[in-house]
Amino acid sequence: MFTVYVYLLDALADWELGYVTAELSSGRFFKKDAPKISVQTAAISMDPVKTMGGFTIVPDCVVGDIAVNEKSVLLLPGASTWENPKHDVIIEKAGELLLAGATVCAICGATAALANAGLLDQRRHTSNGAGYLEMASPSYKGHDFYVDQLSVADHNLITAGSTGALLWAKQIIEELQVFQTSTLDAWYTYFHTGEAQHFFTLMETLSENHEVLKG
Repeated sequence: MFTVYVYLLDALADWELGYVTAELSSGRFFKKDAPKISVQTAAISMDPVKTMGGFTIVPDCVVGDIAVNEKSVLLLPGASTWENPKHDVIIEKAGELLLAGATVCAICGATAALANAGLLDQRRHTSNGAGYLEMASPSYKGHDFYVDQLSVADHNLITAGSTGALLWAKQIIEELQVFQTSTLDAWYTYFHTGEAQHFFTLMETLSENHEVLKG
C-alpha cells in the first residue's frame, strides 16, 4: 500500500492539490488491480492549519510520523509561507525520501523550498519560471536542469509551476499506476479541454475494464 502524505502549512494553495487528492482519495477511476492508497495530511504539529481558501484542516499526523520508504509519496503544495524556517523539517524529510526511492511532488512555492535546499541542483525540474527560482532561492544552482514545462517528472521527483496542477496530478497518478493508461489519458484530456466527448470516452474506459475483468 502507498501512503500519500499531504504537507499542510498555513496559506497553502488549496486548488493546486484538488485534482490529485480527489482522485487518490476517492479511487473512483482506479483500475481493478490498482495498489491501495492511503491519503494522510501531515504538518509540523497537530494544530489546525488554515488554507489560502479559508478552510481549516486538522492534520492526521506530524512530519516525524512520515515513513521513509519506497511506498511513501509526499505532496508539497504552494503557499506564501514557505520562507518560514520552521518548514525546513519537511524539506529535510523530502531529501530523505528522495534518497530512499520514495516519490516527492512539489508545486509552485514548494519548488523554491526544494531549490533552496539544493534538491533540484542535479534533477530535471520546473517551477514558475527559472527566474522565479533565482529570485526565491538565492542558493539555486539547478539552471542546467530547468525545463520550461507545466510539470516535469524525473524518476521519483515531480515538480510543477502554479498553472500546472492538472498535469502534475496526471504524472503523480501515472507514477502510482492506479489508472489504466486509457483512463488516465481520457481523464486528462477531458479536464484539459472541457469537451464532453472525452467524458464519455472516460466512462467507456471504465466499462471496458469491467468487461475484461468479468471475462
